Parts: sequence; C-alpha cells; structure tokens
Amino acid sequence: MQNQLALSREITVKGRIILGRLILGRLVNPMRLTTLLAALLAFSGGTIFAQSQYESSTDFAKYAMKLRESALLKVEPKVIMSPTKMTFTGSGPRYTSGPSLMGRGVPLSGGPGGYGWKLNIVTTIFWIGERPSGNNPVSNERSSWDHNWYANYGGYDSPDVGARRNFIPVNFVPHQNPFYVALPYNDVEGGHTRPEARQVIPWFRDAWVKDGQSVLKDRWIAIRHGNRVSYAQWSDVGPFRTDHWQYVFGNERPKPNLNRGAGLDVSPAVRDYLGLGNLDACDWKFVEFRQVPPGPWSLYGDNNTFVILRHQSVDRYARRVSLKTESTQ
Repeated sequence: MQNQLALSREITVKGRIILGRLILGRLVNPMRLTTLLAALLAFSGGTIFAQSQYESSTDFAKYAMKLRESALLKVEPKVIMSPTKMTFTGSGPRYTSGPSLMGRGVPLSGGPGGYGWKLNIVTTIFWIGERPSGNNPVSNERSSWDHNWYANYGGYDSPDVGARRNFIPVNFVPHQNPFYVALPYNDVEGGHTRPEARQVIPWFRDAWVKDGQSVLKDRWIAIRHGNRVSYAQWSDVGPFRTDHWQYVFGNERPKPNLNRGAGLDVSPAVRDYLGLGNLDACDWKFVEFRQVPPGPWSLYGDNNTFVILRHQSVDRYARRVSLKTESTQ
C-alpha cells in the first residue's frame, strides 16, 4: 500500500510538471497536447483530478486547455513591424508556414490550386464596431450574416495600433476569428438564397444546407501583399456592393466606388500582419481549409476551423480517458 501511494504521488508531481509545460505553450502542437494529456490522465488512474475540484477527466481536460490558452495570452513576444515584414522574437509562439493539420475535411471543389489569384485589388480596412462615416455608409456592429456580430465577437475591434497586441485587442480575447474580410457578394437576400448562387459559387453543392443559410460565411481566403500572405475568414459583405458575383467568382474587376474601386475589406489583424496602409493594393484568392497553414489566424474564435477541430480533438480524448478511468474503478 505504501509503495502504491508513493507511486501515485510521483505520478501526480510529474503530471503537474507536464501540465505546466503544456500550459506555458512549450508543447504547442494540438495533437501532442491531447495525446500527452490523455496518457497522463490514464496512467495516473485519476489521482490528479481526484485531489482537485474536478470530478471527471473531461472537466480536467477542458480546464487544462483553458489554462493553456490563458497563459499563451500572457506571453508577450516582441513584434517587429515594417511595411512588408513582421517577425517574432522572445519566448512566445512563432508563426511559420507548415504542413496541414491532420483531420482536415474533403476539399469542397476542384482540388489543390483550384482558385486563381485576383491581382492588384484596392483594399480598405474595416473593423467590428466601426461607425458610419463618409466612405463607410453602414455600421459594422452587425454583419450581413450576423445581426449580433459586435456582441458575438466580444467587443470593439479597435484599429488603433496602441489598443492592439499580437493581432488582437488588448482588453479582451475575441470570440471569433480576428482575421476576417468582406467581399462584395451575399448569397442570401430577403431571407432566401439568391437564384444565381447555385450556378456561380463553386462549392455550393457541397456546402448547401437549406434555403436562406449562407454557404459563404467563414470561408477561408488568402491575401497577399508583397512577399507576405495572410489567411482570413469571409465574415461580411462589401465594400459597397452585395451582388457583384461576376467579380468575386468571375473575371470582372471591382466596380468604381468612393474608395477608388476597392474590392476587398480586411480587418485590423490582417492589416497588421501584412503591413497595409489605409488604402493599399493586395492579391487574394479562395483556399480550401486544408491549404491554410497554422498562424496567428488559427488561434481564436468559435467560428475558426482550427479552434473547432482542437476542441473536438480534446473532447474525443477526454471521453476516451473518462470511459477508461470509469472502467477501472
């Protein structure tokens, strides 16, 4: 009995050390995180969470992930910005292109490289909570697809550089992806799917659920400026137009408008990553999620495909560990 208690204490101590490293972000790979967490819980036989306020391995796993995400926010790597380059130094997370995450879905259309770049598109900056102004005729407290956009995001996505750190506002953690864009076509009008949507949207057949539900919302796109490429999710409609499918999905150029024919709105996070001015030119194209590398666009948001997959992975492992623990009791 004494040997078992000693072994239990040793496992608990080691478990806390491992958990501390996970929380501090030294093991940032989501698959490695969930695998080690599951193994830790299984081998400890429940001793770690049995000595705490958490009654099940599922609660413990979710708590560990929340701690880790909270700790990552407190790590403040220095950000060195220039018009075309941004690098990270220090002990914080480093964002580099890499292989796709495991478990990505089947491509919605075509295949790799199925979408071409739209070149030299005038690009403007917009943000959640922006009030109407001379060249911005509508409020951005709601989007074309989310009447509670401001609240669902978590607050005002201030564009002021001094009010931002590591691509997010300093005073709250966004509940949706801070890397968002607007393009001038809406596939829903008056609560119904537009008649041409079925013909003009390449992935319509694969993504359609029901009449009046957008197949465009949260779609991933790549935005290129100079030698940098950012990735973002399509979250609103504009600038100015809502019906220009010939540009968004075809070969036309954006229509003339008050912002020099702007055809793309991007969020402050995209602006900061690419080093854009208030009125600049970018290239953009649609991408499948499996083509999106991990980066600062993969960290936050209930609508973010990366975050959704991480949560699903943690839940699956937690359920398995919980069942295994219950079967041994």
